[in-house]
This record gives sequence, C-alpha cells and structure tokens, in this order.
Amino acid sequence: MIVRMGLLTRRPDLSEAEFRQHWRAVHGPLAAHLPGLNAYQQNHIVDRRQLAIDHARGGWAIDGISELWFDDAETMRRAIASEAYRPVVEDSAHFLADTRVITGRQQVVVPVADGAGPLIKRMSILRRLDGMSPERFADEWGRVHAPLVREFPGLAGYAQTLITGRQAVPGASSAYEAVPADGIVEMWFRSEADLTAAFRSPAAERAQRHALSFIAEITAFLVEVHHVV
Repeated sequence: MIVRMGLLTRRPDLSEAEFRQHWRAVHGPLAAHLPGLNAYQQNHIVDRRQLAIDHARGGWAIDGISELWFDDAETMRRAIASEAYRPVVEDSAHFLADTRVITGRQQVVVPVADGAGPLIKRMSILRRLDGMSPERFADEWGRVHAPLVREFPGLAGYAQTLITGRQAVPGASSAYEAVPADGIVEMWFRSEADLTAAFRSPAAERAQRHALSFIAEITAFLVEVHHVV
C-alpha cells in the first residue's frame, strides 16, 4: 500500500470555514472517482499548537492534509494520469493557493481499535537533522523511535509515513528544499488531556531525548478527520 498526501494551503481570500466546506462538498467527491483508489480522507487542521512537544517547530502554515491510499505506485500513477484526475486539478484553483504533494510508505505501529469511540488526532511533519542521510533517518525513526512512542500512556493509535517522493509542482518530482519533510506522524488519543499527559510521561521524555538525535523540526497539528472513501 502506498499513500499520497497533499499539504494544502487555502486561498487567502477564503475563510477557514469556506475552505473546509469546498474541500468537503466539492473537491472531495471529485477525487473520490479516481480509479484504483482504496481509501481517501481529509484532515482539516483545527489547532496549530505544539502541545507539550519540546522541539523546534517548522514553517509549515497549512490548512489541511489529504490522504489517498493505493495498492502500489503504478496504480497511483495511472489514477493521476486518468481523465478522472482532470476535474480534480481544475477545481484546486477554486480553493487552494498552494499544494505540496508527498508520497510514502506507511507503517502502522499501534492500530486504532475498531469501535474505539471518539478520538482526537494529531499529525506532525518531521524534518531530519541537517547532514543526516535519509537512510539513517528512516532507520532511527522506524527501528528505534517507534518502540519508544509505543510506550506512551493513553496512546490509542500511531502511524508513521516515511516520505519517498515529493512534488511542489503538479506532475513533477521536486528537490528536497522545495518540500523539506521526511516523515508524517499520526497519533490518536481519547482526549486532549490524555495527549498532554502522554507527552509529559517518562516514556515521552525517553522518546524526546532520542528525537533530538535525528529530528530537526516537528510541526504539529490537531486535525478533524473527514472520511470520503
């Protein structure tokens, strides 16, 4: 399975409410028709606080993160090359000022249990330390860091998406500097109180010490999830 994410910035003449309405009611149904699409959800950013993370914040000033899942890279490429993608591109200008696209491999470390009830979701964009290779970042994050985060109290779900492709211009791969991100974190908790308590725990202290050894920036958001497909 491969995931394609759009890091979306709304047009400055639109309010947050107008952006969310258009994304949900107009753009989402258009993208839902892409061939080979297994699942699609929208993550509407509702809070930009770091919320207890003791780490430098990056400069990402975005309004939403889309997630589209395909079986593999070839299926995704066929979907983007299809006629169904044309109205998606044409509609983007009606509500977006900028879109940065990343593709990646997603690892579910702690699955969200079926019937878990209402949860809050936190997403974070990670950038590796300057001078660190992508290979070392991937190893530190997936092999060492994931088990540390798994020990957070009250953690209801946790997934890592390792970024393997970037686009700042639709249809063309981009240099790292145009999309300076290496991973996307998704975490679920039952409440903001549980989230704050988890990040103040001894487990979080151990994870933070390790994070300082390989992560330069963590840009965190709370999001409201809208499932389209």
